[in-house]
Amino acid sequence: MIYEVRHLTTYRYNAPVTYARCTLRLTPRETQDQTVLESAISILPRPSSTRRRIGPFGEKITAVSIETPHRELKIEATSRVQVKRMGADLTVRGAPWESVREAAVACATLEVGSPAHFLYPTTQTPILEPLTAYAQRAFTPGRPIIEAAFDLTKTIQREFEYDPKATAVSTPAIEAFESRRGVCQDFTHIMVSALRGIGLSAGYVSGYLRTVPPPGKPRLEGADATHAWVYLWCGDGLGWVGFDPTNGLIVANDHIELALGRDYSDVAPIDGVILGSGEQNLSVAVDVAPILEDAEAPRTGSFL
Repeated sequence: MIYEVRHLTTYRYNAPVTYARCTLRLTPRETQDQTVLESAISILPRPSSTRRRIGPFGEKITAVSIETPHRELKIEATSRVQVKRMGADLTVRGAPWESVREAAVACATLEVGSPAHFLYPTTQTPILEPLTAYAQRAFTPGRPIIEAAFDLTKTIQREFEYDPKATAVSTPAIEAFESRRGVCQDFTHIMVSALRGIGLSAGYVSGYLRTVPPPGKPRLEGADATHAWVYLWCGDGLGWVGFDPTNGLIVANDHIELALGRDYSDVAPIDGVILGSGEQNLSVAVDVAPILEDAEAPRTGSFL
C-alpha cells in the first residue's frame, strides 16, 4: 500500500508572536514494514534556522526557530509512504506472556527498538493497581501473548466510549480509565500503563489511520486526525506488534507510523514555545489518500 499524506496545522494568534521555537515530529518512521518514499515540511513564516536529528527512539525530529513577527503560523507536512505490514499471523497466538516478560527484563541492549526502553512507568503512563488489575483480566497464567493482548484491546474498545469532549491532552490515564471515556491518546495510555503494570514492554505510537471502511463496516474512529495505538514487544520471534484499542484491531496496512515513544510527550507531532500575549486558535487538517493498493496484503488485523 502506498499513501499520500497531508498534515496541515494552523495557529492563529490574537496578538503578534515575535519568536517561536518548534519541535516537529512530522516525518514518518522508516521500519522494515514502512518506507518513506518522499517527505517535506513547509512553514510560513519561513524559519530563521532549521535543524534535523534522530531522537532516542528513532523518531525524525525537525527543530525550527521563527523570528519574523506573525499572527498566523502554518506548518504543512506532506509525505508519500509505502506500508507493507503483514501483521500478526492470525493463527499464531505467540509464546506464554510470562516468558515474554522474562525475556524483556533480561534484554541487555539499549539499541533503538530495544524492549528495555519501554518497561518502566512515565508521568503519562504510571503503574497503578487498577490498571494492572485490568490487564490481569486478559493476561491469565500461561495465556499466549498475542491472544491476551488482543483480548485486552477488544475489551477497551467495548468498555470505553470514544468522546472527544471528555478529555484534554493533559488528562491523566487513571482519570480517563475511571470515566471510561476519551480518545485514542487516552485509550493508548491506559493500555500501555496496564501492560507495563504486568511487566511487559509497551510503547506509544503516533501516526495516521486510513479511514475508508470496508463494505458493511462502520467508519473507524480517528479519521482525519493524528491517531495513536500501542506497540507491544511479543518476544524475539515476533518482535513488536501493534494493537489499536480505539478500534479493536491488530495493526496492519491501514496504520501509518509517525513516531514511537514511551508516551505522548515523546511523540507529540508539534511542541515548543512562543513569545507573545493573548490567546491562540489551533486547527488541524489531515488527509490520507491511498494511491496504490496491494490486494494481497491485509488492510486491518483482527482475530475472527
